[in-house]
Amino acid sequence: MSVDEHALGELIEQSADLQADAVHQSTEALKEMVEVGHDRRRAGEIDPEQDTAGATGRQELMRKSLLGVGTLAAAGFGVAVLGLFDTPAFADSATDIQMLQTAASLENLAVATYQTALTLPFIGGSSANPVVKAFATTTMAQHKQHGQAFNAAAQQLGGKAQSAADPKYAAVVKAAVPTIKGPADVVGLAIKLETVAAETYVADVSAFGDLNARKVAASIMGVEAQHVSILLAVQALLAANAPQLIALPPNLSALPGAAGSIGFPNAFYQTDMASPATEGAVS
Repeated sequence: MSVDEHALGELIEQSADLQADAVHQSTEALKEMVEVGHDRRRAGEIDPEQDTAGATGRQELMRKSLLGVGTLAAAGFGVAVLGLFDTPAFADSATDIQMLQTAASLENLAVATYQTALTLPFIGGSSANPVVKAFATTTMAQHKQHGQAFNAAAQQLGGKAQSAADPKYAAVVKAAVPTIKGPADVVGLAIKLETVAAETYVADVSAFGDLNARKVAASIMGVEAQHVSILLAVQALLAANAPQLIALPPNLSALPGAAGSIGFPNAFYQTDMASPATEGAVS
């Protein structure tokens, strides 16, 4: 299969640019979040029990607000809800550390999963599609950076770093690995993990008590959403028995009609797969 190395390089560069922007925004926001968190803890403003319940309620409110409504209604209501979250009544979040640890656990799992996938001949070997191999390698590195950022914030807020993988989805990956027979199986598993991460960060935008924490979740969520879109396109071509079309530049005349929309199935992200704050937390 012929691959345009220049075009592949441009795609990877674009992904790296999006990642760099997200990391930059996250770094600055995390610094501010840590400073505010320390100040509030010294002032005794945080009640862990009350805040855990509050964060759960906020997350559920956002989940319900974005499900089963029209695009315009969701946009208007979503803005209104986010505006409400910036008021003092919604300002405390003792569960911020737990959410950061859970986010790190999801990133740790993604790193381990891509690392395992790259040991398979049809993903990381000589017979692998160059585009898929480059995507897996680049994406694994991005997830590693995300995990480091989440853990750094958790530690600076007084929590522990989460070095383990998310327990719920680690079990899913463990069960899936022995059944993997080809690229389509790997792509399907990756879509699930990337979707869980993206949906978790969408939900966290409403649950974090700190404005800067919400900025972090939103910026990294964009990178995860990009991963999902690319994987959905690859999955569709594999399902159509057209792996030769996974190439850069693509053969536009040969692509199916749904190629332009398959990567964006929803106008707004669902949050039914979002992981709760405590799922990957460590005490």
